[in-house]
Amino acid sequence: MTAPQNSKPGPTHRKLVKKLVLLSVAMFGFGFALWPIYNVFCDITGLGGRGVKVEEQPAAMVKSDRHVKIRFDATVNSALPWEFQAVEKSDTVMLGEMTEALYLAKNTTDQAIVGRAIYNVTPPEASLYFVKTECFCFTQQLLQANESRQMPVYYFIQSDLPEYIKEITLSYTFYRNDKADAVALASKAESSAD
Repeated sequence: MTAPQNSKPGPTHRKLVKKLVLLSVAMFGFGFALWPIYNVFCDITGLGGRGVKVEEQPAAMVKSDRHVKIRFDATVNSALPWEFQAVEKSDTVMLGEMTEALYLAKNTTDQAIVGRAIYNVTPPEASLYFVKTECFCFTQQLLQANESRQMPVYYFIQSDLPEYIKEITLSYTFYRNDKADAVALASKAESSAD
């Protein structure tokens, strides 16, 4: 006959359970803290255009005789069947002077599609001096079937841009918004039924 086994957990099991509980709490705490850490990282580096200033009514712009080269980059996420490009690939602008850049987007399909542009400025330090007053990236863009549209960006570079920054790149990537597509298609169906 075998001896009955003790069903109480031994000291090694309790230690393991304590360690697993502590690990779970630590993982939850790290996950909770990740969003604020990401926001600080984006603010410091300018990732995702986070440092770019947006002003509807710009404060008095102080012009400078200094110029800086701006490169314009345009890409489309693979899930969005659009063509997207900068009309001019680069420009040389005077600091403190309002400037316009044009991008061209074309929906290459036979249905309406909604896209949203995300921007980024490099080098990251330049995003602190890059001020947009109007941009297609502020809202979603609906392009009807085979529609093309010029999309302007109005901006200026503050005159206190550090001397070592000689060139800035303004990049946009368009992404598809499937939820907004469904709304656009539904409203189109309603208007054609009337």
